[in-house]
Amino acid sequence: MQVAKKLIHDKLSPLYCKQEIESISKLIFEKILGLSRLQVHLNQHETISPANLTQITEIVNRLVQFEPIQYILGDTEFYGLTLKVNPSVLIPRPETEELVDWIIHDYPPINPAILDIGTGSGCIPIALSKNLPGATVEGWDISTEALTVARENAKMNQVNVEFIYTDILNLNFTAEQQKYDIIVSNPPYVMASEQPSMPKNVIEYEPHVALFVPDTDPLIFYSTIADLAINQLKPGGKLYFEINEQFGNETANLLSIKGFTNITVRKDINGKVRMARADWDNSEVIPICR
Repeated sequence: MQVAKKLIHDKLSPLYCKQEIESISKLIFEKILGLSRLQVHLNQHETISPANLTQITEIVNRLVQFEPIQYILGDTEFYGLTLKVNPSVLIPRPETEELVDWIIHDYPPINPAILDIGTGSGCIPIALSKNLPGATVEGWDISTEALTVARENAKMNQVNVEFIYTDILNLNFTAEQQKYDIIVSNPPYVMASEQPSMPKNVIEYEPHVALFVPDTDPLIFYSTIADLAINQLKPGGKLYFEINEQFGNETANLLSIKGFTNITVRKDINGKVRMARADWDNSEVIPICR
């Protein structure tokens, strides 16, 4: 065990902080050896088999290239659930867990109809379906590869979520019957100009289609999804967004102009403005058709 711990520390300490190395080590020992952090401590003088040491060495060599540990191991944890991930989907973040938690504790109606736009791994709709019994849940995405991962995750977590291929920016929607109680989205919101300041493990490995928007139109997805929500939210329905911390006020103003009310912008646990919620109560507004 000591040999493996030293290998991980020596290889990663020039690139990762102490806290990151501890977190990575925990994930590696859980995946390869099936041991918790306490079990690792209690068995630290045990000898690891050559095969397991080879596996750990291969993982560390990939980490040195800044490949995310979640992609290497093939899964991650989100809101208490295990989800498969690969480079076709974003790695779910803690702030997205906070968004899910907001929805769950926001007194949704009984048996709500929920739509998640830009579903990726399916983390949001799967967590909502798992924690809101009776909910009818859909997830939309433009990536067929992401939808494959999302469907596998739904099956693995034993929830019924309908995943649908949709290009939200080129969707011709009409004034159909309002059917959703909740629409939620964590859409692309990172400006292209922010790329140089982002870590290598994000830029080089995570899907850019799920991350970036043009600097000239950073709220393009929020505007389009809000228009869809005007058509598809029931009166009294709610729209939830994960947002770029730089555009909290702009996102709130956009929603206000479109007729949403009770707009709330919320900070995450790190004090960054990362979430927004708005109500749709104006059933007399003429729906938008595109």
